Amino acid sequence: MRVVFMGTPEFAVPSLRALDEAFDVVAVVTRPDAIRSRGKKLEPSPVKAEALARGLRVIEANRITPEVSDELRALAPDITCVAAYGCILPDSILELAPLGCFNVHASLLPRWRGAAPIQRAVLAGDERAGVSIMRVVHELDAGAYCAQVSTEVADKPCADLMDELAELGGGALVEALRHIEDGAASWTEQDESLVTYAHKVEKAEMRLDPSDAALANARRVQASMDAAPARCKVAGKGVRVTRARRSGGASLAAGEVSVSHGRVLLGCADGSLEVLEVKPDGKREMPASAWAAGLRGDGIRWERV
Repeated sequence: MRVVFMGTPEFAVPSLRALDEAFDVVAVVTRPDAIRSRGKKLEPSPVKAEALARGLRVIEANRITPEVSDELRALAPDITCVAAYGCILPDSILELAPLGCFNVHASLLPRWRGAAPIQRAVLAGDERAGVSIMRVVHELDAGAYCAQVSTEVADKPCADLMDELAELGGGALVEALRHIEDGAASWTEQDESLVTYAHKVEKAEMRLDPSDAALANARRVQASMDAAPARCKVAGKGVRVTRARRSGGASLAAGEVSVSHGRVLLGCADGSLEVLEVKPDGKREMPASAWAAGLRGDGIRWERV
């Protein structure tokens, strides 16, 4: 089966890898090189890097122009697959291949349509997160799905959960495409009464706050990503908290800080948040026990940034 694949970030790489090992990937469409790190140099998307390493044809496009559509149509694909490409697809792509256009969406639809489904699942305290293989339609993430896979959220950091779901999604995509090719896929229409939307997570949402519950702050840390990190001020200095958990130990008043035997507890509205790993502003990431050595004196407070 001839496949056109469209994707950009790291999440899409396992899907591309799985497709290339199972089918004939005739082209990979991805967003152009961009500044993706602090080096201030243009870098290829993770999908482009993987495609080039595999010797696949790469087409870079910020949007799907008629010229791009014509180039893809000339390749005569049987099916089109999308995973976090990052661009609205025109009818020319939805109608490109006779078997249709399908998306690897990182949620258990109809829950969490939209841009940040994994982070929203963590912030909401969902017990499970997953991936749906769905038909691409005009309305955002509204198509019927033919496969879903899931995993426990537990206490997994969002980045680790994302990696796990990416791998699950790649396997589910290949299996789904085999069923679609054979005409054996079973489709489930989404129940519109159960739809929720995963809007982009803003930095302000991730600010740790002593007036909030310890669980809410712990979920912010768990959902933290580089684009929207979980931050606060301790003793007047900014710090990113990269790993933490709700403490079952001594309860502190909101805003209080306890440093004892290398443990750092932040008092919240209904209990304490135990800080396990941090990245102080201008410094490297480190265990909280090492950071705690600099938190001397009585009456230390913490606050929202």
